[in-house]
Amino acid sequence: MAKQRPDSHARTHHAERPDRAVRAKAPRSHATDLDRLIHEPVRLGILSALAVNDTMSFSDLKELLKTTDGNLSVHARKLEEGQYIACAKYFEGRVPKTEYRMTASGRRAMETYLDHMEALIRATRDS
Repeated sequence: MAKQRPDSHARTHHAERPDRAVRAKAPRSHATDLDRLIHEPVRLGILSALAVNDTMSFSDLKELLKTTDGNLSVHARKLEEGQYIACAKYFEGRVPKTEYRMTASGRRAMETYLDHMEALIRATRDS
């Protein structure tokens, strides 16, 4: 059995602690650039759906995202307050309908979010 050199043990010990190596080489994190309003999964789902559809009804979004009425309402309201989406309420016969569309500022915010995600992915793959 071959003897291990003392310095090879140090390298092995360092290899067992990848957190040190990653911290030392980590590029500037783009994660802090992410729009926290968009980054939540349900809100990202709403914006992603509206990015490829001119409008979507509340029930269509609910079905697509597999979420509850309350959950969708809360997240849609946050996006409305941030002026990323607009909501139109109307009646079809006697049935109330709610329809959402992405605003121009919502489109810009989504583009910026996607740019930051792409930069984060590139930085992670390049390290």
